[in-house]
Amino acid sequence: MCSEFCDGSSEVELRLNIGGLDIRSSRDISIDTNDTSLAIRVLLPGSPITLIETNPLFDRVKSSETIWYIDDDQLVVNFKKQDPDFKWPDIMESWESLTAGSSQLLQGTPIYLVGDSTEINQKVAQELATGLGYTPLSTKELLELYTKQTVDSWLLAEGSDSVAEAESAVLESISSHARAVVATLGGQHGAAGRADKWQHLYAGLTVWLSKTEELDEDSAPQETYKNIKDGIISYTNADVVVKLPGWDPAYAKNVAQACLSALKQLIQSDKKLPGKKSLYIRLGCRGDWPNIKPPGWDPSSEDNTTLGHSNDA
Repeated sequence: MCSEFCDGSSEVELRLNIGGLDIRSSRDISIDTNDTSLAIRVLLPGSPITLIETNPLFDRVKSSETIWYIDDDQLVVNFKKQDPDFKWPDIMESWESLTAGSSQLLQGTPIYLVGDSTEINQKVAQELATGLGYTPLSTKELLELYTKQTVDSWLLAEGSDSVAEAESAVLESISSHARAVVATLGGQHGAAGRADKWQHLYAGLTVWLSKTEELDEDSAPQETYKNIKDGIISYTNADVVVKLPGWDPAYAKNVAQACLSALKQLIQSDKKLPGKKSLYIRLGCRGDWPNIKPPGWDPSSEDNTTLGHSNDA
C-alpha cells in the first residue's frame, strides 16, 4: 500500500492510494483512532482489508479532531498534533522514525547504558550508536586498552573496588563527550553498581537494561522493591528502565528501539532535560544532579541554594 506522509506546523497528514480497490463510498472505509494508535480498513464484502495499523503513532494526536476524505484515488487522513512543536518524521513509531527524529530530542546528549550484563550493555550501545550516528564507547574496552589486561583478571588480582574506581575515572574522562553511547561494566564491580560513583554518569541520559522475570507492568513496583531489598539501589538512579524478559543478541536492535522510545517519552515530559544535562556538564559534573547548584558551589558545602533546575522543571 503506497502512502505519503506530511508533517505540518500543527497537524500531520497521511495519504493512502486506494485506486485499485472497489471503494464506492465513504461508508466502505473504517477509521479507528485514539490518541496513540490508528487502524484503517476497507469494508469489502466477505472480509475487511487492513490498509494500515499502527500502535503506537509517533506521537500523540487529538483523536476527536481527526478528519478524513477521499481525494480522487487517495484516502486523506488529517490529525491534529497534541504537541505542535514536535516534528514527526513518519506516522508510526519505529526504529527508522525514532533515529530520524533523534536530533530534535537528544540535542547531542550522550546516553549511558547500565545494568547487570556488560555484554548486553555493549550490544545495545552499538545498535544505538549506529542508528543515531553517535560514537559507541565501552568502558570495558577502554579499561582493557589502557591497562593491557582483561577486566576479569583485574578483578581477580585487585578486587572489584579497584575496578570500580578505575571505571569511574574513565567515566570522568569521557563525561564531556557529546553524541556518544557509553556501555558501562555490568554488575556490582562496575561504577554504575555503586551509588557513590554516579557523579559522571549523570552527565548523560542513563538507561537501565534490567533483566526481569515479570511479564506485566503491574508487577514492576514489586520487582523494583525487590531490587532495592537485594541492594541494587544504584541502578534506580537511571533516567529510564527498559525491562528484558530474556536476552538474545539477535534482539539487540529491538532493545535499542525500546530505549529510544523510553527516552522520547522522558524528554517530551521534560523538554528542558537535554539543556539541564548540558549545564550539569559545563559546571563540572559536581554530583549535584538534579538540583544543580550555582557556579562555584563546593560539593563539600552544605549550601542548598539552586539555580532553579529540578526534575519537575
